[in-house]
Amino acid sequence: MDYKKYLNFYPDFPIKGVNFVDIIPLIQDKKLFRQLTKDLAALCCTPNIAAPEARGFLFSTPMLYDKDIPVENVIPLRKKGKLPFAEGDLIQVEIMKEYGPDHVYFRRSDIAASKPTGDVVELTFFDDILATGGTARGLAQGLNAQRVTIDGKEYPVKVKDFVFLVEIDDLPGRKRLEDIAPVKSLIHVTES
Repeated sequence: MDYKKYLNFYPDFPIKGVNFVDIIPLIQDKKLFRQLTKDLAALCCTPNIAAPEARGFLFSTPMLYDKDIPVENVIPLRKKGKLPFAEGDLIQVEIMKEYGPDHVYFRRSDIAASKPTGDVVELTFFDDILATGGTARGLAQGLNAQRVTIDGKEYPVKVKDFVFLVEIDDLPGRKRLEDIAPVKSLIHVTES
């Protein structure tokens, strides 16, 4: 399906020089969204999805409802103050977005709810847009530095692949991520 025709583009938003890719039309049609969810899930190679708010949640959590999709856990990656946590559970990761630095948080306990693959907890990092890759790179490095205990056994965490709804091909995002894990994108656009 040609999902690209459903996108809208807004130049100089939210700041001058950024060409905003509006993906909201993709959620305004039930059949389109259902097919999109299946196509995105087909790109994911693990049952565990790590997804930043808010649009990462929007597209990854519906994968949990479809019996034909093998996604079993979505790990929320959130902004400051959005995750309640027990002492020692919350991890802060500094990321570099195209507009500047920021922080994102996740809980070890959410990763520990994942299904291990052999001796490791493998994750698919999913987000809506791949532009400069700063968010994905920072979070993947933060996730890969973790070890979690599941049923009394300790497991290292590994981002096995990156999946994006839209990739802006003429920005350096893919190049910044490929040394960590393979990058897959459903829709490809250019900045110009």
